[in-house]
Amino acid sequence: MSQCQCLGKVYLVGAGPGDPGLLTLKGKTLIEMADVVIYDALVSAPILAMINPHAEKIHAGKRRGRHSLLQTETTQLLIEKAQTNAIVVRLKGGDPFIFGRGGEEMEDLIKAGIPVEIVPGITSGVAAPAYLGIPLTHRNYSSSVTFVTGHESVGKYRPKIDWQAIAKGSETIIIYMGVHNLPQIIPQLQKAGLSPETPIALIRWGTCPQQDHLIGTLSTIIEQVTLTGFEAPAIAVIGSVVNLHQILASGAAQVIDPQNISYN
Repeated sequence: MSQCQCLGKVYLVGAGPGDPGLLTLKGKTLIEMADVVIYDALVSAPILAMINPHAEKIHAGKRRGRHSLLQTETTQLLIEKAQTNAIVVRLKGGDPFIFGRGGEEMEDLIKAGIPVEIVPGITSGVAAPAYLGIPLTHRNYSSSVTFVTGHESVGKYRPKIDWQAIAKGSETIIIYMGVHNLPQIIPQLQKAGLSPETPIALIRWGTCPQQDHLIGTLSTIIEQVTLTGFEAPAIAVIGSVVNLHQILASGAAQVIDPQNISYN
């Protein structure tokens, strides 16, 4: 990419998992001041409502099988908007640097000579289990956590992830975007030695009013998904910490309807 003269700066802002109360103060300030906001599909409506009403808002979301803009188009759009606007916000669900392509976008912007800054957000892999009363670490259950993508590549699923190494190396496994590929993932985890009775929780729309979940074991969860029609967007939590949900759920963070609270 060629270097360009820019008026403004691009901010890669993590919007968090959905609950507007989990948006950082820095992120909130930036979207309220932004001239342009290019946002993803998983940014919640209450957070979108905080955007400067005079800002140009552009949807660039990606969902399984449905892309609003190609990644290259999104990056080019950021470059173009930075040439004529002072504050350009790339608003991403969760954290931009955790399965959010923030690293790739930042690299391309820097190569193009665009001033850019990262504003971290709370990732769903941490927040969603917390809202269900599942701690990712616990002195008596887990001292290690692995975050991994379970998303299929375009076309046929060909796993590039060493699931056996992950199963042997971590006591808690958080899988992003893996609901559709559980039939391929679970056998590999079991082959590595995980018991069929290993607990697993699937959490969709974590921290949002429509939050929902399934709790089972590696031997039962696929059938549960089929019977209930459970769908993405969701994360999976695998490990003995899932059992703590039965004890800690009453003290978990509460999902609040944003219509009943003001964050101004």
